[in-house]
Amino acid sequence: MHRIAIIDPQFADTPDIEQSVAGKETLFDIIRPGNGAVPAAALHNADAIVNCRSRHLLPAPLITQMERAKIVVQAGVGFNHIDIEACAARGIPVCNTPDYGTMEVADHAIALMLSLIRGVTAYNNRLMTRDDAWSTLSLPLPPVRRLAGQMLGIVGLGRIGTATALRARAFNMDVAFFDPGVPAGQELALGLRRVDHLEDLLGMADVVSLHCPLTTQTERLIDDRAIARMRPGSVLINTARGGIVDLDAVERGLRSDRLCAAALDVLPREPLDRRHPLIAAWTAAEPWLEGRLILTPHAAFYTPESLADMRRLAMVAAVDFLREGRLRSCVNLRELDRHGYAFAA
Repeated sequence: MHRIAIIDPQFADTPDIEQSVAGKETLFDIIRPGNGAVPAAALHNADAIVNCRSRHLLPAPLITQMERAKIVVQAGVGFNHIDIEACAARGIPVCNTPDYGTMEVADHAIALMLSLIRGVTAYNNRLMTRDDAWSTLSLPLPPVRRLAGQMLGIVGLGRIGTATALRARAFNMDVAFFDPGVPAGQELALGLRRVDHLEDLLGMADVVSLHCPLTTQTERLIDDRAIARMRPGSVLINTARGGIVDLDAVERGLRSDRLCAAALDVLPREPLDRRHPLIAAWTAAEPWLEGRLILTPHAAFYTPESLADMRRLAMVAAVDFLREGRLRSCVNLRELDRHGYAFAA
């Protein structure tokens, strides 16, 4: 019999999906810390920890108190809020679920791009309040343009980046990408253009869409220097991680018109901080920003179907390891190996 702790689960009542995967003999401890810290006492007896939201940190002091834990699973893709080194030091694999929500996030990235470039949200919002808005030229600085022939620059050609690229190709966009981790020749199979340097991609793309993980290398990847290298009048889309983008730099880019528009599903600080100058201007509907900024609440991944997939896959990862020693999408294999723990990928 195994005991699995689920932190802030994506269900209101019972762990029906989780129970169907793990079986009736598995015990669940449901932990709902709200916006507070995860209580260490709740994790003492768990054989597996499933963390369901990135706002809940699993730092080293908490990990040292996970006395029975054999595996940690993040129900989702990002894992920068988990101290994977501290887990590795205790021989605990950390797994995520990168194989959920791929279609949803790619769809959302394209939807954000279309909303800006076709002026959908901007026209709708202006028509709600102004009688003189029944005009194709009613927006003060519309990013509206023909999609075909535009260059989409993708940063990070993983599952979601690839899905986004294929969708953009269907709109007859030219697609280039920067991702040094992609094997040579993969661009030929997909009909994409590989660019070896980020600054070159930024300089050629009409739209830049971010699909890379948040790491020490990608934190604030899009800063003032990066935006200065972007084509004048370009569009920025971020459905990856908020910390990849310097929000102050985005504000300056929009004010200077280096950026024509931006759409952000993720922010460096979540929930959003309305005191930030850019978000304050967006909240106040300041005229200079009209039609140029779309924010969504870290919702790119969401459909009822993707949520069910995430719950199921997280539980499969935990149960497969507890019962068979088999790892799915382990993100700290190198750290485990460095500490002398050998696991098959």
